[in-house]
Amino acid sequence: MSGETGALSALLTEDRRFPPPEDFAANAVVSDPGIYERARSDREAYWEEWARELDWFEPWHTVLEWKPPFAKWFLGGKINVSHNCLDRHLNGPRRDKIALLWEGEPGDTRSYTYAELHLEVAKFANALKALGVGKGDRVTIYLPMIPEAAVAMLACARIGAIHSVVFGGFSPESLADRNNDARSKVLVTADGSWRRGGILALKANADVALERSPTVEHVVVVRRGGELSEKVDASMKPGRDHWYHDLMQDVSDECAPEHMDAEDILYILYTSGTTGKPKGVVHTTGGYLTQVYATTKAVFDLKDDDVYWCTADVGWVTGHSYIVYGPLANGAQVLMYEGAPDAPDRGRFWEICEKYGVTVFYTAPTAIRAFMRWGDSWPGRYDLSKLRLLGTVGEPINPEAWMWYHRTIGGERCPIVDTWWQTETGAIMITPLPGVVETKPGTATRPFPGVEATILDDAGEETDAGYLAITSPWPSMLRTVWGDDDRFRATYWSRWNGTYFPGDGAKRDQDGYFWILGRVDDVLNVAGHRIGTMEVESALVDHRAVAESAVVGKTHDIKGQAIAAFVTLKEGYEATDALMHEIRDHVGEKIGAIAKPEVVIFTADLPKTRSGKIMRRLLRDIAEGRAVGDTTTLADPAVVASLKAKYEHEES
Repeated sequence: MSGETGALSALLTEDRRFPPPEDFAANAVVSDPGIYERARSDREAYWEEWARELDWFEPWHTVLEWKPPFAKWFLGGKINVSHNCLDRHLNGPRRDKIALLWEGEPGDTRSYTYAELHLEVAKFANALKALGVGKGDRVTIYLPMIPEAAVAMLACARIGAIHSVVFGGFSPESLADRNNDARSKVLVTADGSWRRGGILALKANADVALERSPTVEHVVVVRRGGELSEKVDASMKPGRDHWYHDLMQDVSDECAPEHMDAEDILYILYTSGTTGKPKGVVHTTGGYLTQVYATTKAVFDLKDDDVYWCTADVGWVTGHSYIVYGPLANGAQVLMYEGAPDAPDRGRFWEICEKYGVTVFYTAPTAIRAFMRWGDSWPGRYDLSKLRLLGTVGEPINPEAWMWYHRTIGGERCPIVDTWWQTETGAIMITPLPGVVETKPGTATRPFPGVEATILDDAGEETDAGYLAITSPWPSMLRTVWGDDDRFRATYWSRWNGTYFPGDGAKRDQDGYFWILGRVDDVLNVAGHRIGTMEVESALVDHRAVAESAVVGKTHDIKGQAIAAFVTLKEGYEATDALMHEIRDHVGEKIGAIAKPEVVIFTADLPKTRSGKIMRRLLRDIAEGRAVGDTTTLADPAVVASLKAKYEHEES
């Protein structure tokens, strides 16, 4: 986002409002609107209240030490995350409550009570110790969505080892880069995993990565089991490689949790960097657990009888914070699913919701738009009446996708919590509290109590449309980039002194609600108007035929940039010139002629990362006729080649 003020043109308006249902509000975990003012009047005391709901071995003496850009929370406090997720639930009724419900893609299932999960974690913690892993050592976890992924994370936390979870879909090269940056001592992987009926040979990928991962001394291999393990030949290197089940046979099921300092590192999680080198985001223990615990409880309104399902992968921060640490610290019943939403068919998510009686469902706008494209008939086959709260995460949600979610999945009765946060923030930062805040489709509404956010221009002055900014430290914030304090300062703190820049554009409406407009790198500059991609994409998705869209700027001799739109149609609609003109005109009517796309390309799919985010950088390469950049993180690299050919044909 460049220009004198960094101001964005705010084009999209939204007047539909949804107050919390009366019966929901009456029984909500947070039902008092006064929580915002209490947090504002004494932020440190507010976060202390949440921290006191956790088990501490020793109390803190100082809530916050802030020497910009470095923060320390709950100084002097001693705590263990694994203890808070498991041990503290064992002396009451939660001991025999299901902690983890798991279903594999082929339909195999497992479940663990809190007592059973505690034993598994203690045993694997001892297995890691037997391999020489101690406090501060790094352990890379390269696993599919199986229970052992959560077990490994919690076992590392138990003994003070620092885990680095690498998404199971990443390439050997990506895995090796992360092993080497963290200097990992142990790698935990599996023989393979299922994905849409196919087998992903994880151990084979790991072996390629290990050829250039000199610090890895031992490899632990989980046998996925069933037909997969019969088909996959996981070659084991004697002395280096160990079967998980063999290690677990020979160890004690008692392992006392390490007393960790609140500022000891819990994990490193790598996120993409503009330089191409991944950034190792560092999260510590006490502050991180406090905020993920608080947000899980308050945002998802967690009750003891809820069946909670976050559809993310543990390889992403959403899986860390809202599958493992936040829900288990709250004593929740957590559902994990290994496969894709369309395997074996497009009703799989809704079948699982019905089967397990899911009450709280948290997924990505990308998935919601795919569900829309597949049509209402798929969810219509299943009983979704147990659902009581819906959530979205990962990117801004278009208002029409929000409305579809509200009507078709929520039956017009479930509040929707649209959450904004990042790998770097660790926990949810902007979101409605479902028992208190009136929602509007497409906006994450207000900062979570205790989080201070605003919108600034280039000069650091407040504005209603510009850059999103976090103006004070929060407990779950990243502490640095692993091994690179200078990169930490330059990436997040160099735009304004002492203020965190998340890299997103935003606007604030008349109710003070925040609308996230997308990454500032994606802002369009059309004839002097700075337009957020989210607004144009929302206008496109508002058309009855459009399921999903992505827009980018392409060089234009007169306007500076023109808008190129890549559009995926709902099933039953045919790509025609007439429809293209109708869609262009619809955008003009919805948000103004300045935002009408110059070109509309109909496509069967969009290039997305394996976490579901649209890679607009690649679309810009296509629109500008450049060589397409790195596609290794894409879910399906073939999408780019077909799109490039189609675009070049349309332009010729």
